[in-house]
Amino acid sequence: MIALCYTVPIKTGYLCIMEPDYITLYRSGELERRAHTLEGRLACCDICPRDCHVNRLEDETGYCHSGRLPIVASVCSHHGEEPAISGSRGSGTVFFGNCNMRCVYCQNYQISQNWQKQKSKQVDCHTLAGSLLYLQDELGCHNINFVSPSHFIPQLVRAVLEAVPQGLRVPLVYNTGGYDSVSALKELDGIISIYLPDLRYASDDRARKFSHAADYVARARQAIKEMHRQVGSLQVDESGVAQRGLIVRHLILPNGLAGSEETFRWLAQELSPGVTVSLMSQYLPLHKAQRVPLLSRTVSASEYETALQLLLDAGIENGWTQEMGASENYLPDFEREGHPFLTAHET
Repeated sequence: MIALCYTVPIKTGYLCIMEPDYITLYRSGELERRAHTLEGRLACCDICPRDCHVNRLEDETGYCHSGRLPIVASVCSHHGEEPAISGSRGSGTVFFGNCNMRCVYCQNYQISQNWQKQKSKQVDCHTLAGSLLYLQDELGCHNINFVSPSHFIPQLVRAVLEAVPQGLRVPLVYNTGGYDSVSALKELDGIISIYLPDLRYASDDRARKFSHAADYVARARQAIKEMHRQVGSLQVDESGVAQRGLIVRHLILPNGLAGSEETFRWLAQELSPGVTVSLMSQYLPLHKAQRVPLLSRTVSASEYETALQLLLDAGIENGWTQEMGASENYLPDFEREGHPFLTAHET
């Protein structure tokens, strides 16, 4: 999900810049142990909640249509994320191809649901490690931002393992649709500094209809609890750039389909009223959404105002609200030569 045009009423803690914990894990040998453990799980894949149990090490594919190698659709310096993620120098974004969800309104459908074309974008983990260093050293990005990583966690960890002795040192962001396995997330404890999950629904029926994820609510909430346990509340440096913590994204859907009131209440009660929330108004009826009457239009001003009031009523004050309008100007185009946003690096 790509965010843009934010106002910034944010209250966060300040954190002195320290080396990420994944460097300590590398020195102790724990990072290598976790890479091996996760790769072993690919032999009977249970990396995400789909539990397909195919042997991805032999390039068998399940729901995500992905085998042994990571699929990297694009790598770039992205300036359209939340202010604490993009900062002044951009977020070093790695867009993984394919997905473990099937959102009918997916903004990134060109890479998330076009499996045959994405096969040509497989790279080895050594190449991916080089891209991480390029984003850090050549483009000067504040962080490495893995987008849609839920089905490529082992490959992500292997690339980090290769990049650390070559100088990788910036925080790592896990940018996900929220449909994640808690057991896989536990292997990321100390590796990921910033979690950036969506919390899209409060109804499994809607999650089933619109994202083909019938157990989404429980899975996403359990995952977000685990993320919060690992990294806690958002902490930024003196420039306002995130160093550690959780940011929960909530996309307003037309006709109240996102269940915003229940979601905000759950966040305040089960995590903390101090949780950082990014309220997003950029919904557009993309991909198959035009054929779904309840999703076939943009969000109205009154729906936006209602969602904002529900956020305040829940007692959540930390985060950002996304301004209405101009979303079409920020749509990614992964079929265009080069990159859909700003500075690109072809892997």
